[in-house]
Amino acid sequence: MLPFSYQKPANVDGAIALGRNDRREPTRANAQFIAGGTNMLDYMKLGVTRPAELIDLNGLEESELRSVTVSDRQIRLGALSRMAEVEDNKDIQQRAPVLTDSLRLAASRQIRNMASIGGNVLQRTRCEYFRETSWPCNRRNPGSGCAALEGFNRQHAVLGGSDACIATYHGDFAQALVALDAIVEVAGHGGKRRIAFADLHRLPADTPEIETNLQADDVITAITIPIEPWMTRSRYLKIRDRQSYAFALASVAVALDVADGRVRDVRIGLGGLATVPWRAREAEEALKGQTLNEEMATKAAASAFAGAKSRQHNAFKIALGQQTLVRALLETNDMRV
Repeated sequence: MLPFSYQKPANVDGAIALGRNDRREPTRANAQFIAGGTNMLDYMKLGVTRPAELIDLNGLEESELRSVTVSDRQIRLGALSRMAEVEDNKDIQQRAPVLTDSLRLAASRQIRNMASIGGNVLQRTRCEYFRETSWPCNRRNPGSGCAALEGFNRQHAVLGGSDACIATYHGDFAQALVALDAIVEVAGHGGKRRIAFADLHRLPADTPEIETNLQADDVITAITIPIEPWMTRSRYLKIRDRQSYAFALASVAVALDVADGRVRDVRIGLGGLATVPWRAREAEEALKGQTLNEEMATKAAASAFAGAKSRQHNAFKIALGQQTLVRALLETNDMRV
């Protein structure tokens, strides 16, 4: 790990003032924010991220950054609240179990006790070619190439990739957030603003080194999720190589509104399969107004992967993703609410 300076501002305005990051060279950024540190410190030790200055957000005095509140209209998660705290919230377990599921199936309890909600959604890919600095990687070193394209790419994305990058977004919680139309509250030098969670992350295209639509000095302050009564019928299904402490090969977040045997509304997020948290809108449209059975779920799953592109080792993910979506839809439909 290279030397760096350390700052611990007392409030959000102080953090914004310190956040002078050079987005053109993200691995050599002047400054980086840190909260739980479960992702940032890992990549600093590997030499993937090399900030000259680390800005610790844990000293921020604003109490709303740590609060978790649930009303009839929305769930509001302060950005510095911890994953385990949200996971344990009884109101969230009842109102939107898909959120609880996605947290419970992520990492270990020890990590969930440390990791912040705001930091979790900004975690970086676990692509081995990104993590190992001897390999060319456009996300780590723009213009150097993508070793995964012709390398061992079993874990890589089949949705949202480009000729510059096929690294998978590995988080779990984000799939539930993108499915439920979450909003990210941000403070920056231009003031406060709200970003649809679906617009937070950027597809790699020709600039995979720019991973989000945040500005260099932006601080996430909260995430809000609008509540619909039917979100009690929701779940997160994660398929992986082993049953604990492993990233998803395919995962699905589903929330389902069914009345008189027909789908009135449905939300679907896909994980382990795409370069960003992925909303399966084509599948949603295919299901609306239909009777949800295995045949209809299979048709919807096929539409979700119509644009998928596989590589040498990850072609199995398309079939696996479809099967996982079918299973998630049918099991969610069978939930007792």
